Amino acid sequence: MWSIWMSELSTPIGGYWLHTRGGRIVALTGAPPAERADAGLVALVREWLERYFSGGEPSLEALSLFPAGTGFQQRVWEALRGIPRGRVARYGDMARELGSAPRAVGRALGGNPLPILLPCHRVVAANGALCGYSGPGGVAAKRFLLELEGVSIRENARVNL
Repeated sequence: MWSIWMSELSTPIGGYWLHTRGGRIVALTGAPPAERADAGLVALVREWLERYFSGGEPSLEALSLFPAGTGFQQRVWEALRGIPRGRVARYGDMARELGSAPRAVGRALGGNPLPILLPCHRVVAANGALCGYSGPGGVAAKRFLLELEGVSIRENARVNL
């Protein structure tokens, strides 16, 4: 089920590539990195993903996450860490907590370079609509991840709030 070639990680929702720089994890994307990723970090992320897709909620503490973004993006991405597995937050609620607008939060989430690790899939519209997802596979992947976490999704791709 799992394979690593350089920094490629195969998951149930498709292949991801780990991007590292200076011993830090900077991105997890659908595109290969320009240079080979740190093998130790690849192993750590692989183990994290295996635990996650096996139903666990692994800690991010052992991972040196260092996503590049604006100050506002960093605040939004940090807020994602507070959304537990199996729960969702709304764009509007996050915006109020951050003193911003829902669309600004959506744009920051769309730029999340570490999908799954920083769980932007756990953020939905006010009416429960899934909207977009920054990781490979788009909304279908978001739906899979939420269902894996036990979130109930209606046929019309809305979370039962």
